[in-house]
Amino acid sequence: MKRNYVFLAKGFEELEAVTIIDLLRRAGLCVELISAVEGTLEVPGAHGIVVKAEKSLDEVDAAEADWLLLPGGFDGTTNLAASEKVSTLLKNHAAAGGNIGAICAAPAIVLAPLGLLKGREATCYPGLEDKCVEGGAKMVNIPVVTDRNLITGNGPAAAIEFAAAVIAHALNVNVAREVTEGLLYNRDY
Repeated sequence: MKRNYVFLAKGFEELEAVTIIDLLRRAGLCVELISAVEGTLEVPGAHGIVVKAEKSLDEVDAAEADWLLLPGGFDGTTNLAASEKVSTLLKNHAAAGGNIGAICAAPAIVLAPLGLLKGREATCYPGLEDKCVEGGAKMVNIPVVTDRNLITGNGPAAAIEFAAAVIAHALNVNVAREVTEGLLYNRDY
């Protein structure tokens, strides 16, 4: 089974990161947390919650990856965007037809400047749409947008739906429904 990497940089949005990790693991997917902080696996989130990653960026093999997933948080996404290693991994994964998911500020701050939204439908945190449009995105004002192998979400409240969309794409809709119903989150897919 391929791995799914969740990238954590200082200032990441904890609710989004933990929700994505939790739901994908409930679905039986292999999820690994990747520290984008040089020299440590312990990454502080936007609200002071420290999460210990399982690997550093240097240990990531994108060829083993199904999904590269980016939680939001303005500082977290700014730090992800500043990482040449993260940018290179994302560009190479996209060029190989790999799956990418980004929520909250990540579509605008990380993906758009790399040209990864060009010609794609996307959503992002309100107020950052112009950055996505500058990157060539066609903005859609809904919580979660799936455009082939790209899934974007607009913020923390969309984290369950975002993770479910990744599960539906990676496995199938029935597994996504089963996981979300187990959380008492009922949505018709």
